[in-house]
Amino acid sequence: MKIVVGGQFDKNEIANDILKISNNSIQVDIKNDLDAAMAVKNGEYDYYIGACNTGGGGALAMAIALVGADYCSTLSMPGNIKDDDFIKKEVREGKKAFGFTAQHRENILPTLIKEIMDYKGGN
Repeated sequence: MKIVVGGQFDKNEIANDILKISNNSIQVDIKNDLDAAMAVKNGEYDYYIGACNTGGGGALAMAIALVGADYCSTLSMPGNIKDDDFIKKEVREGKKAFGFTAQHRENILPTLIKEIMDYKGGN
């Protein structure tokens, strides 16, 4: 499985968290937003993950434009972190790009990465 990290903030930290949560079983690369979204659109990566201040703007703008809004999900925004059930539902519904506020990465990533691993492993 391959995940590309885009967004505006904490790209290295997000990539390192993904590797730690997955016990290095996921290939993780960091790209700028345009290249990351294009790579998911072209099937080079399974998922796009990004962070910004709003959870949807800088984190997902290029993914929404290139991958499509139906495949993108905002998992947190200032003052609102989506619960585990919501995150799991979004993965199971086929979302490919996920955005959140940078300060929520420790709340979001464990559930998101574990669900992606379970979902992809089950397919």
